[in-house]
Amino acid sequence: MSKPRKRIDSSFLRTLVGYNARRAALKIMGVFIERMARLELRPVEFSVLSLIGHNPGITSREICRELSLLAPNLVRLLGRLDQRDLVRREAHPDDGRAVGLRLSEAGQALLAEAEVEAAALEVEVTPGLSDAERAQLIALLQRVYR
Repeated sequence: MSKPRKRIDSSFLRTLVGYNARRAALKIMGVFIERMARLELRPVEFSVLSLIGHNPGITSREICRELSLLAPNLVRLLGRLDQRDLVRREAHPDDGRAVGLRLSEAGQALLAEAEVEAAALEVEVTPGLSDAERAQLIALLQRVYR
């Protein structure tokens, strides 16, 4: 039987943006999932609610484009949100074929609570960063994926 290594060399991996972004995302998502469980919200559901709440009348196509979601996956997700009476569908004012989405009163209340929780946990999971450093990190990450 071989002896376990005392320390694993991950020095090369630690030089990679993708590796570090993934490690950070796993930590943050773990806390997010734990905290949002009481609200029965998964990360993607939170993102969709936030987009609808901040963009009343947004279409499914716009949500898919913004979040890089496949349409069939969004249809199922919206079905779950609809069953919970969190979203409303309405005719789009500019395109008679499109449907705009809005939050119901219950959806607005849930989003308000979830956004407070999300903002608090972001600070909690980045204790070594100042507000300015956190803002800089967000800006740098956005430059990678935009």
